Amino acid sequence: MSERLLIVDDDDSLRDSLSLVLAAEGYEITTAADAEQALVRVGETPFDVVLCDLRMPGRDGLELLPELAQRIPEATLILMSAYGTEELALEAMRRGAYDYLAKPFQPTEALLAIRKAGERERLRRRGDLLAREVERAVGERPIVAASPVMIGVLELLERAAEFKATVLLLGESGTGKEVLARAIHSQSPRRDEAFVAVNCGAIPANLLESELFGHAKGAFTGANKARRGLFLEADGGTLFLDEIGEMPAELQVKLLRVLQEEEIRPLGESKSRQVDVRVLAATSRDLESDVAAGQFREDLFYRLNVVRVDVPPLRERREDIPLLVDHFLEKFRIGLGKPVAGIADDALERLVAYAWPGNVRELENVIERAVILCRDARLGLGELPESVVTGTTPAPGDAGERGDLSIKAARRRAEIEVIRRALQATDGNRTHAAKLLEISHRALLYKLKEYELRDV
Repeated sequence: MSERLLIVDDDDSLRDSLSLVLAAEGYEITTAADAEQALVRVGETPFDVVLCDLRMPGRDGLELLPELAQRIPEATLILMSAYGTEELALEAMRRGAYDYLAKPFQPTEALLAIRKAGERERLRRRGDLLAREVERAVGERPIVAASPVMIGVLELLERAAEFKATVLLLGESGTGKEVLARAIHSQSPRRDEAFVAVNCGAIPANLLESELFGHAKGAFTGANKARRGLFLEADGGTLFLDEIGEMPAELQVKLLRVLQEEEIRPLGESKSRQVDVRVLAATSRDLESDVAAGQFREDLFYRLNVVRVDVPPLRERREDIPLLVDHFLEKFRIGLGKPVAGIADDALERLVAYAWPGNVRELENVIERAVILCRDARLGLGELPESVVTGTTPAPGDAGERGDLSIKAARRRAEIEVIRRALQATDGNRTHAAKLLEISHRALLYKLKEYELRDV
């Protein structure tokens, strides 16, 4: 499969000589004489590599680099110049260039730089693949829960994981639906195969079909090479369709056919291909209302809604907040290299009291910000956003009683639930349960007495 290469230089002879050598090596060559022509070409074709001169009429190469990096972020950018200095090379790298070629150079030197960049990209992709393999093995992150409603969700997911049936995750934005989808995959017989996620609301409608089902070369303008599509990428594994409620009506029909027939037909191809994919879907929309309003197909809704999981907002599972705070504190303490030992009780009480319109995602962002700002051993009120410190009114429908907001009560409920689960997992063996809880056997006995847990 040939790579697409753009040469941007106002020197006709250099463009011609580079084009001849690189085309002979199998690259698809496009040329431009200045920055404006280059931007036009980039708007027409997604390039893999760009060779860009520094000095050109109008905008120079340094001005052009950031815009190229923004428009074609996956492309390798290489700057060429006869005015080479170390400072210039560093500035080029800062603006998005991968390499720097000092003129005059032989076309074979450019070929070597492009090949070196290609090898770098292959290593990067291999590293990403290895990272995904590790992620599949251990899960994206632990799911911590102490509230009965969230524990019920996890138990439902565990029961559904071993089957191929579609699962529909419903809940507000930020409640962790993708994390739960990954948990389903990691507990399923498909755990050693690919988990592929796509946000149906983040891709333009005219591109989503190609993204999902793939296309043949030449299927439409700009389709200069074939694309496998995400269903084929997930073959044998799991495909997670996030924000499924945003899927255009015409694609809903095709998705329904895939779920029924277990085959896809890439754009521009005449034959269908069999696929073995477990589909998980999620949305923050009220799909039943959308079905009633004719905005979402009823038959697709029922096909997706085999196992329905209602993911509760964080304000309805406040017992989980202390555990989540501890989890995110540990994550960012290590990730940011900040020696933050814990959080003050008054700060944690405000976190428990806050309504969390952005749910778990908002809590994670607040803790990351607090760790960055923290100058002491413990997070305090001064590190929390003003909206969290002052916005203590529970969300509508929440109990809002003072006892429900007690940090001590929340911690007590959390510890009791975790101890119960550890003892259940070890069939009541307190020594093994203490190891799971990462506390001493004596500490476990003390807590059993403190919480009057006898027949667990």
